[in-house]
Amino acid sequence: MANATANETALLVDLTAQIAAFTAKMDTFKADKNESMDTIWMLLASALVFFMHAGFSLLEAGSVRKKNAQNILAKNLLVVTMGFLCWYFFGYGLALGAADSPGRFAGAANFAMTDFTGGDYRVWFFQGAFCATGATIVSGAMAERTQLKGFGLYTIL
Repeated sequence: MANATANETALLVDLTAQIAAFTAKMDTFKADKNESMDTIWMLLASALVFFMHAGFSLLEAGSVRKKNAQNILAKNLLVVTMGFLCWYFFGYGLALGAADSPGRFAGAANFAMTDFTGGDYRVWFFQGAFCATGATIVSGAMAERTQLKGFGLYTIL
């Protein structure tokens, strides 16, 4: 009788250990799945925002005179390029860069992605797409009204 109780106790301990191991494995699986789903969603949303540039380009090209359509399309390509470059060099560091104290108005690190240890590239791309889209929206309002130099200065600032 004592031998049967010892076997049942050993079996119960073994079963408890297996359940604990399975629970830990499932928690890891859930965390990995959630991280993957977040990444997929952020990249999808980033792609949608990025494709807004194509829509704005077509809208602007249809809203200007024929002789300026090519200029508008080139300007919007320049906006995307300069917008992401400015985001890379200055924008991310000011907006989301780590600060010495939480009360600071702007970030003070991660300019040109130096010391970018967070590895959160999906957030970088998502916010960069919005940065460039902000300038693209304004380019439609400025179509045929400003020179490229003035608009380039606006895009950088």
